[in-house]
Amino acid sequence: MATKTADETTTQTAPARPDLDLGEDAALLVDLLKLATFIARPMREGVAEPLGLSANDLKIILALGGEGELAGHELSEIMGLPPMNVSRAIAALTARGLVEPGEDASNRRRKPVRLTAEGTALFQQTIPAMATVGGKLFADFTPDERAVFHSAAQAILARMTGGD
Repeated sequence: MATKTADETTTQTAPARPDLDLGEDAALLVDLLKLATFIARPMREGVAEPLGLSANDLKIILALGGEGELAGHELSEIMGLPPMNVSRAIAALTARGLVEPGEDASNRRRKPVRLTAEGTALFQQTIPAMATVGGKLFADFTPDERAVFHSAAQAILARMTGGD
């Protein structure tokens, strides 16, 4: 909770539980978890809803737009959602003509999906909407702070996806 008196020129943040010493690594993880939770609202309100998508639909559009063809189980892993939720979202997006079955010639049992031309066009519409949301969230960041944040996020993602 931020507090500021008339005599202060900076904002001080009080710890939520001053009696709880998490240690640096656990505190960073808690911050990351909070960030992941709180980013959902501006993404839903600023990107998903204006484009007529649910939060899960948006995640699938972004994953397929960024990664290409993916199978349901891969989307489930990337999105951290139960397979049933991913299956329902894929079915809804398929019915809307945004997603279609792909094919994996090297593994006929794998059933990937991909964006249709309409889905790709919708993915392209997410980019300016995400830039607007990101612009608001990072408005006070200097270019150096943006670079540090980007580098840290990339390092964490690489470590978590085996890319390090």
